[in-house]
Parts: sequence; C-alpha cells; structure tokens
Amino acid sequence: MTDYMLWNHEIVERKSENVMVSFEDRGYQFGDGVYEVIRLYDGKLHALDWHLDRLFYSMEQLAIRAPFSRSEIKQLLKQLTEKNKFMADGKLYLQVTRGMQPRDHVYMEELDAIFYATVDRFEQPVEMWEKGVKVTLQDDIRWLRCDIKSLNLLGNVLARTKAQRNGYHEPLFHRDGIVRECGASNFYMIKDGVIHTHPTNNYILGGITRKKVLMFAEELAIPVEEREIAVDELQEADECFLTATPLEIVPITQIDHQPIDHNQIGEITKRLQQYYRKRVYDFLE
Repeated sequence: MTDYMLWNHEIVERKSENVMVSFEDRGYQFGDGVYEVIRLYDGKLHALDWHLDRLFYSMEQLAIRAPFSRSEIKQLLKQLTEKNKFMADGKLYLQVTRGMQPRDHVYMEELDAIFYATVDRFEQPVEMWEKGVKVTLQDDIRWLRCDIKSLNLLGNVLARTKAQRNGYHEPLFHRDGIVRECGASNFYMIKDGVIHTHPTNNYILGGITRKKVLMFAEELAIPVEEREIAVDELQEADECFLTATPLEIVPITQIDHQPIDHNQIGEITKRLQQYYRKRVYDFLE
C-alpha cells in the first residue's frame, strides 16, 4: 500500500484522520457515484484521456456535478503518483460520489461531489496470459445501464463471488439468450478468423482495453463484427478471450464444462496479446 492518496483536491497521507467518509455520503448510502480504474506501467498512467472521457460521460449520465475540470484531475493524478514516488506496475482507483445530504432517495441539486484516488501495485498477470481462465454462464441480473461505470456493483459482486467459489475466474453474463460480457471484463468470440463482440450500448461497459483491442485488430487486418452473440453460438467458438484494464487480454480456455479449442490458446488471441504488449507503452503519460 502506498503512503499517500488524493482526498478531494489535496494529497494526504492514507492514514490521515482527515480522511473520513460521512454516513450521509450518497455513495455510502446508495452507491450514488462513479469510478475508474487506470493502469500504470513503470509508474506512468495508461490511456488516461480515454478513462477521463468515460468518467465524465458517467458523471454526465447520472447528473453528478464534476468537482474538477479535466486539466485539474489530470494534474492531481500525476501529482499523486509523483508524491508516492511510484515507479512500478500498478493501478489507480478514482471514485466520485454525488456528495452528502440527509438520507433521501431524491437527491438535492447543486451538491458538492466528493472524490478520492489511490495508487497500488499490480503485477502483470503473466500466468493468466499464458494459461488462460475458465468462465461460467450466469443470468445477467444487473441494471440496464451497464454503460455507466457506477458504484452499483452488487450484481457483479454476487456473480463473481459465486463463479470464483465454484472454480471459475469470471461469470459470463447472458440476457434474453444473448451473451453480454463478463463480471469485470468484456467478452470476445473468434469464429472462422473473425472476432465477434457485443456492440457498445446500455447492456455492456465500453471497456478501454476493448477500445484498444478493436483498434489493434484493424491494424493487424483481423476482421471484427460488433454484434449480439447467441449463447448457442459458444459451442462452435474457435477461440474466446476477455479484456480488462488490469488484465489486458486473457484467453478463455473453458466455458462451464466446455473446453475451447481443447483448452489451448488460439493463434489470433496470441497475436493480439503480443501486439498489445508491443503497443502498451504508446499510451503512457
């Protein structure tokens, strides 16, 4: 754990007595807030502008008044890594809640949002990259605005806990016979050399790594179709993988009891992994 955190507009010690969450904070009471997880490589923030695009979008969708400008938060986050003398691989967690008021479902206008950020080490998940993971199909019980990166994650919490306690890395959500995404990552199926993944709409979160993977696939001349994938199609998949900011590209070798390509890592997935590793340092600041 690093020594310093961002608490509103100040860099303070993480153990500071001044850092206290009020019981009237709407984030604490209702999950009324948004967040971002930003990867760091050698202490540098990765794809920061894309993360901030999504953060401001999430705040706008929930009508949360941004407590900072884009330039202000960029400066504060960089100051946070510098203050911690953080030069390792890690991740930065940034959270914004609507603010404090006496408990009421109806929020008051003009509340002052509360925000904080922390930085911690996160090693590259090499074993996952090389061996892949198993996922399990689960009903998607989440709310219908998954495009907002909100603090309302109880559906994900229940699903991921159930999956991992049954020996799987992630749940693979499906709704109305359509595969959506995993519990904390986006999902992709490869068939006949084409990458298939759910379109960005209210049913999934538009992942930052997803955005880069689609860009890299185009650069590698790998065809991509953003479309709905039926659950029944998974039986015919040649390869599957998931993506997430901390994990990059992770092969899926099994869905429930069904092996994918005899539990092997597919060639297209390997190409994308290698290319991603080659390009990762192009997005640092």
